[in-house]
Amino acid sequence: MPDALRRHFLLSSVVMFSWTGLAYGQSAVAPHAREMSKKQSTSTALKHRAGTHKKKSMMAQSPETLSVRVNRHVSRGAEMAVPKSIMKQYVPGTSPYRALDRMPGVSFMSTDPFGIDSFGANLYMRGFFMNQLGVTVDGVPLNDQTYQSVAGMSLASAIISDDIDSTTVSQGGGGVDVPSTNTLGGTIRFESSNPNDKLGGKVSQGFGSYDSYRTYIRFDSGRLNQSGTKFYTSYARTDAGMWEGAGRQFQQQVDAKLVQPLGERSKLSAFFNWSDLQQWNYPDLSAGIIQNLGWRVPHLYPDYKRAYGVAQQCQNNPNPTVPGYSGAPGISSCQTALYDGGQREINYMGGLNLDLALTDRLSWHTTLYGHSQTGYYSYSDYEDPTSAEVPLSEEVWQNRQERYGISSSLRYHLGRHHIEGGIWYENDNQQAGVYNYPQPALGQGAPLKAIGPYTTYGAGRQRYNFEWRTNVVQTHIQDTVNILPGLTFNAGFRSMIAQTSGGANANDADWTGASQLPNGTLNATRAFLPHFNLDWHLNRQNEFYIDVAENMRAYEVSGYGVANSLYSVQDQATFQQQKSVAKPSRAWTYMGGYRFTSHFVQLDATVYHSTLLHQLSAAAVGTLTNPVSQVIDFGRISMTGANGMITVMPLPGLSITNSLSYNKGTYDRDVNTPNGSWNLKGKNIVNYPAWMYKTSVAYSWRGATVHFDANYYGKRYYSYLNDTSVGSYWVANTGMSYRFKKLAGVRDVVVSFNVYNLFNNKYISTMGENNNPVQGDYQSMQRGSPRQFFGTVSAAF
Repeated sequence: MPDALRRHFLLSSVVMFSWTGLAYGQSAVAPHAREMSKKQSTSTALKHRAGTHKKKSMMAQSPETLSVRVNRHVSRGAEMAVPKSIMKQYVPGTSPYRALDRMPGVSFMSTDPFGIDSFGANLYMRGFFMNQLGVTVDGVPLNDQTYQSVAGMSLASAIISDDIDSTTVSQGGGGVDVPSTNTLGGTIRFESSNPNDKLGGKVSQGFGSYDSYRTYIRFDSGRLNQSGTKFYTSYARTDAGMWEGAGRQFQQQVDAKLVQPLGERSKLSAFFNWSDLQQWNYPDLSAGIIQNLGWRVPHLYPDYKRAYGVAQQCQNNPNPTVPGYSGAPGISSCQTALYDGGQREINYMGGLNLDLALTDRLSWHTTLYGHSQTGYYSYSDYEDPTSAEVPLSEEVWQNRQERYGISSSLRYHLGRHHIEGGIWYENDNQQAGVYNYPQPALGQGAPLKAIGPYTTYGAGRQRYNFEWRTNVVQTHIQDTVNILPGLTFNAGFRSMIAQTSGGANANDADWTGASQLPNGTLNATRAFLPHFNLDWHLNRQNEFYIDVAENMRAYEVSGYGVANSLYSVQDQATFQQQKSVAKPSRAWTYMGGYRFTSHFVQLDATVYHSTLLHQLSAAAVGTLTNPVSQVIDFGRISMTGANGMITVMPLPGLSITNSLSYNKGTYDRDVNTPNGSWNLKGKNIVNYPAWMYKTSVAYSWRGATVHFDANYYGKRYYSYLNDTSVGSYWVANTGMSYRFKKLAGVRDVVVSFNVYNLFNNKYISTMGENNNPVQGDYQSMQRGSPRQFFGTVSAAF
């Protein structure tokens, strides 16, 4: 850490600690009370007391459904809670986002069953993309989680899924207290489990299709002394074979957490995560490629000889005749017959959570964290014959970021009021560059791999390099008033300042085609971002709520190329021109809902409208290996929709859930670009289905559990002008497990078997990973995984 940055961070920390010592806030739940509230979340009834709302479950007897969680003190509208029992239905190691896909209005799609490939995975919630959602793990903001991000961290790398204790989702405006640079359409909060009070651990081993393995080991220390000190450490290793082509998807992680009680109502928690992701990626497809070449068009790896031959032909002919890759109109072998592509990413993340009960009415919560990430993202490229003897090279994006932050808040309880005020600060030092590393001549050595090392045959040729520094300060204050028993009103706002300065400091003009790449400062500032919520529990069975919020996100940060960032445009002149008229993205969200809860039926219905202002998105033209990015302000986007979900429990242990969601998302104006006008007014938004239907059945009897779920995704538009689209499809999964309380002296032995994509349907999962075309076709979609089988055995000790 540079000395200047260290001094800046320490000084900022002192200032914030001093500020929070003078502020007033809402009374927090004491640490032991928080643990108790989690245990009570499966309660079958909502108990009403003046000024207090306890959590209630959407299910009376079965733990396998989504549940609604109403925060005991801060009412921000209903939050959906995803029980651990649902996560356990999936193959261990699966991304927690996969469980969110059970929720109405949520769409999570990926190329692999685990969902750990950040390039081939995307999450949408009521039309908002994953880089427009506020996501935290133990209070640490993950910010932008998209592929190659230098302003955030992928959830799959932030925590081992087995160590997640709770997940809560707000599909409204989200809380003003959530630290995030990109909250527009809701928030998702993940909390890790606490160490167990007793000495012990857990071991899990999984096997699956395509030579896949997954191992998880956890050790809990138990209470080490009278003060209650305890910790756990865990290790996970996923090694999955690819269902198309050669290569592996490999990830290993370490989690650790230490909890130190401080008296009866306060505690200190320290947490740490390390992850190492090494994987080959699946190739990008287009509608034309699928139609003419089929659903399986793999990379050529490890056939270097064939790739070398294609590269030689591409040096002299942009559309050579290559068996198996040619003959389709509009498709060039130089775009499809690539040697390989992949990524290598290493993350370190750690921090402290401090919960102090200062008085019976006043409490103080602080999170201090740091995150370091080094990433390499590659694919094979063809070299210019006039400048290179070897026709192939490995093109590598080398990204680096170091984030340090602190969030602190005071909470104060006074009569019917629960007042909270807080501040969040983050400093992010970011770097992104592109290098072309030479591959060997044919027969002169082993070729480079997509996951590295890359310098085997010499240093790479630098194409460009960017460096930035981003500082974010967010403050908030809110008051929750218990107007009447069962009637709660929350009002608050947050203020946000996000400044990014820097840009290109190296440029190969012959390669980029620009004499000067973007460099400058971008500021996203909003002093008043309000949030209002009214929550009315008419009685134990009927609940109404209204939620209204305005949000803003910081400008995205990315290097030259295809990205939704002003720094990604082709040259400095374009950057200056767009900067002069650009505005940070904002969104207004209005939501109303009704819920009915009984021992046998739960009904949930919501309607909403969101207005997204000044969304900056990149529209792609050109080819995959020579893209041209146009970063466009889409002006105003409207999304109006409704969700309905019903769960019935006709028998003990049996639950049946069905949900239906509709979203009408449209662009509200035509767009003028330097290359012409787009008639976008009235066109549907891309990548997100208007209709989704989901059904799931789960039955538990003694130690056995069986489940089945099926999701329907409607038509999705691919091009902004809606002349290209992807049809609807179904994906079904099933599984079963049996738990032996004690077997051969070992307790909690669980044997499970899962099938992903049960009916082996062919479908497009990810769209727009290289951005969406203005019109027509483009190589920016990926196929979903075919049917796969997984078995797992786990035991606790």
